Amino acid sequence: MTHVYQVKVYYEDTDMGGVVYHANYLKFIERARSDWVRKLGNDQNAMRDEGIVWVVRRIEADYLAAARFEDELVIETDIMSLSGARLTMSQLVRRGDTEIFRAVVTAVCMNKQGRPVRLPAEIRALM
Repeated sequence: MTHVYQVKVYYEDTDMGGVVYHANYLKFIERARSDWVRKLGNDQNAMRDEGIVWVVRRIEADYLAAARFEDELVIETDIMSLSGARLTMSQLVRRGDTEIFRAVVTAVCMNKQGRPVRLPAEIRALM
């Protein structure tokens, strides 16, 4: 099940050369993941109220081509693996048929004490 999210590149997203600043790709893929989790029906505010939050543990990133001001980008998010305490996703950013950025993101759930906890069963069922 691929989640698709669209982003338009604004001037504020670019560096002095008019190319998307490298750290902004992390913002783009975060927005896509947040949108995906929300559309699945996972209420992150309710999770936080229960003392559980999503935390990115690892990101492996490849910059493949430059995106520029006013480009329309599509971010595709797919689950690679899901275990009791860990979710690993692939995220691909493309402009048309051109792959711009690719990442593998590992996220875990943490409690208020900052310790990993098992993903709640209802969340695993949504995924």
